[in-house]
Amino acid sequence: MAKIVVLGAGIGGIPMAYEMKELARKKEDEVIVISDSPTFHFVPSNPWVAVNWRKPSDIKIELAPVFKKKGIGLVQQAASRVHPEKNQVELADGSSVDYDYLIIATGPRLAFDEIPGLGPKGHTSSVCHVDHAAESSESWNAFVADPGPIVIGAVQGASCFGPAYEYLFITEADLRKRKIRDKVPITYVTSEPYIGHMGLGGVGDSRGLMESEFRDKHVKWICNAKVDRIEAGMMYVTEVDENGQEKKKHELPFKHSMMLPAFTGVDAVRGIEGLVNPRGFVFVDDYQRNPKYHNIYAVGVCIAIAPQETTPVPTGVPKTGYMIESMVTATAHNIRDELLGKAPSHHPTWSALCLADMGDTGIAFIAQPQIPPRNITWAGKGYWVHLSKIIFEKYFMRKIRKGISEPFYERVILKVLGMVRLKN
Repeated sequence: MAKIVVLGAGIGGIPMAYEMKELARKKEDEVIVISDSPTFHFVPSNPWVAVNWRKPSDIKIELAPVFKKKGIGLVQQAASRVHPEKNQVELADGSSVDYDYLIIATGPRLAFDEIPGLGPKGHTSSVCHVDHAAESSESWNAFVADPGPIVIGAVQGASCFGPAYEYLFITEADLRKRKIRDKVPITYVTSEPYIGHMGLGGVGDSRGLMESEFRDKHVKWICNAKVDRIEAGMMYVTEVDENGQEKKKHELPFKHSMMLPAFTGVDAVRGIEGLVNPRGFVFVDDYQRNPKYHNIYAVGVCIAIAPQETTPVPTGVPKTGYMIESMVTATAHNIRDELLGKAPSHHPTWSALCLADMGDTGIAFIAQPQIPPRNITWAGKGYWVHLSKIIFEKYFMRKIRKGISEPFYERVILKVLGMVRLKN
């Protein structure tokens, strides 16, 4: 009998548990999830929560009932430390969970502390967690009653740029609906070398598409930006040139701001030699397995991926939904191989499908693989992207509630590319 433990219950962790349960030996293996929260929340919908287009309860699901139906164990505790040499996860209450295989799917630690004044405990909002988005929705209500300048973006070291773009366009659309857009100057501040880079070196004509949207919506932008500090109502930013040398200092007043932080690995794994890099992200090989501890796998935002290019301001590589899904499927099959006495044989595709909602339209990107050079690069825009994002939310929530383990992104990409070929 093998005890397979999944650490984390988010976008990667729950599908991981579902697929692993399907592929584990029915009577011999146990699948357990360790989660610091009793609920799952659908992170991609957080920008909608932040402007009151969704309620937090709309995107939350209680974990215990769905896991019980699937025969998956749930330990509702925060993990304080992973002990690879002992094959144990130590919990916050001092107890521990033994494992034969551990799959780390924790997501990241949000490094708000790296910049003075950043984050919900400082002077900016966040859409990284549903609770942050709920707090932001309250400040949004106050803001629209007394509007002024907005600053949105992603700080140095950030690797997940999609939510910043989405939040920018969603807030802009909400302001237009309220007929107060003319009262709100908007500035986008980012570590990216250009708009539409997204930590991916761009996808298709993402730069042209995004810059066109920014101009059309009268949004100013500052790229190659380092956020020095944030005070109440004021952001201090240093813009650098292509060589990383100081170009200009900016003092940006704001009445509302949302800035994405850089990520690190979670405290439970940081500093474990051979398991994680200096930022705490888990090393994985071509099979999603840690090179030192072969019974530890990792999926999602918590894994280490080196930047593919040097940018003037540090910019990380995002781990998108399609990429994470491919990690999950490969990991489940590789552990199944090991349970049957075989060597791991499945490789994740690490491809990207991004649906960037813009409130009343949207932009879609496909990159296969996600990291260049690519076999497929495509970008498109339309109201259908906005609808697709809504459909995806409903589908994924249903998938979690029903315990469905089927992959989703591959089928969507094939359909999108099919539509493109028909159109052309």
